Amino acid sequence: MKTLYMIRHAKSSWDFDVSDDKRPLNSRGLKDAELVGDALKTLVKPIDLILSSPAVRAHSTAKIINKYINVPDKLFVLEPNLYDFDGRSVIDVIMRCDNKVNNLMIFGHNHAFTSIANVYGSQQIDNLPTCGCVVIEFNCEKWGDINVGKNLHLIYPKLLK
Repeated sequence: MKTLYMIRHAKSSWDFDVSDDKRPLNSRGLKDAELVGDALKTLVKPIDLILSSPAVRAHSTAKIINKYINVPDKLFVLEPNLYDFDGRSVIDVIMRCDNKVNNLMIFGHNHAFTSIANVYGSQQIDNLPTCGCVVIEFNCEKWGDINVGKNLHLIYPKLLK
């Protein structure tokens, strides 16, 4: 069994004159990441690996949520190929994941995450909101063999408020 946790970065700020990958979280994003992290601490299976886009907003979201789920730093990796918006690189990262990893958590971006959730999940979603988390379980032993899995959870800040 493989379980994938896909978390879209929290709300970011457009108030700074920085490149897209350097945009920080805004105050709402910081609060939402805390809210989702608190909800996830009772829902997640033991995470074997966290992969995050190196974009500041994704990496910051991952660090905040990890305060609640306590994955050791050695299992927290920045993955440049998660800075992807159409999903092809994200799927490649997932399918190349070491098969010793059963519970994978990734942090990244839309439209990639909504598209992947709709291709690989059992339930269609219109949009994965900022700081939204979709959890999909796959009945297979290898990440390269994933196909349509079963949606276990869809969590997002508005649902928790």
